[in-house]
Amino acid sequence: MVGAATAAAALRVWGANDRIRLGIIGSGDRGQYLMSRANEVGGIEWVAISDIYDARRDKAEKVAGARVDKYADYQQLLDRKDIDGVIVATFDHAHSFISIDACKAAKDIYVEKPMTSLPEQGPPLVRTVRESNRILQVGMQQRTTAHFTEAKQKYFDTGLIGKVNMVRTIWNGNSGYLTPVPPGMEQKPEGLNWDACLAWLPKTPWNPRRYFNRFADWDFSTGGQTGGLFVHMVDVIHWFMNLTHPVAAVAGGGIYLYDDGRDTADNVNFIVEYPEKLNVTFEASITDMINRENADIVFLGTGGRLSIFRYGYHFIPSKQNTEAAEATVEGVNDTHMKNWLDCMRSRKQPNADVVQGHYSAMACHIGNIAYRDKARITWRKEWEL
Repeated sequence: MVGAATAAAALRVWGANDRIRLGIIGSGDRGQYLMSRANEVGGIEWVAISDIYDARRDKAEKVAGARVDKYADYQQLLDRKDIDGVIVATFDHAHSFISIDACKAAKDIYVEKPMTSLPEQGPPLVRTVRESNRILQVGMQQRTTAHFTEAKQKYFDTGLIGKVNMVRTIWNGNSGYLTPVPPGMEQKPEGLNWDACLAWLPKTPWNPRRYFNRFADWDFSTGGQTGGLFVHMVDVIHWFMNLTHPVAAVAGGGIYLYDDGRDTADNVNFIVEYPEKLNVTFEASITDMINRENADIVFLGTGGRLSIFRYGYHFIPSKQNTEAAEATVEGVNDTHMKNWLDCMRSRKQPNADVVQGHYSAMACHIGNIAYRDKARITWRKEWEL
């Protein structure tokens, strides 16, 4: 348990011109993108970078725009007293335990989604964040995107959407789930610590496909397309409809085309049931790579139909709804990183906090269990906070 004195001492008193001092753990492509978003916000200083691969540390240093300390062991970064917050952009299986270690080191955290790779990882992380008074933002960036906020206020907060009993989600043709192995990587690079990458997982020989196309492997990616894609969409549904957790889930799918040693489905479907008399469906395929109309969240309400995702939103009122008009709004970029940095200063809760991170990940976990067990899985008490 993190002591109250330690937690109190960790709360920095911010001056108007103080720069937030950051480190990053996991500096691959996604980590470097998040670094660039922090750079855009400004008011920060990069202090240190940690990654299990030296080439990625060096590449991320260029994004930092200045000389920084670089570590293969993330604990060395967390031991630094001059770092206020860390971005955790590792493979999924490392998110929760690194975030717990960061809390204990008195660091605020931006952790990529899904926050957890297994159901049992959620409650201990939530408990540690609360005990240490840390600010933890989960990378479910729709919660800090203007057109999502507008649609929620316009159709849900006012009740114009009516009663919603079904929401369809679809995300097909995501090319990131078929990432090829770069030439020459058949042999592990000398500067890549594969055992550290595996962390608590069983030690296995170097496998370049596992490293470069992690979404093909269950243990690295929380079920592949489910933990990587559905988590974003179900989080929007939780937010818009004030939901916490489902009561049951069923799933189908399999490896239909890409028999390349993967163990995550290349085609998958979920039906997730909520106690609010709501079904949420999920569809994902990487055997259809047409990049048109391939991602959507569709709320089917008695007052109208709302289709929304990063492209924007489109609302069609029902014939009975005379208070609303058809509307189309273009999408805008998120300000999720700014929200985290602002909350580090104000100590207010961020838009995608640790509790929301747990329950949105749990919607993926219950569907994943249903897929693997080929059974209808019901909610378990130990998954609640």
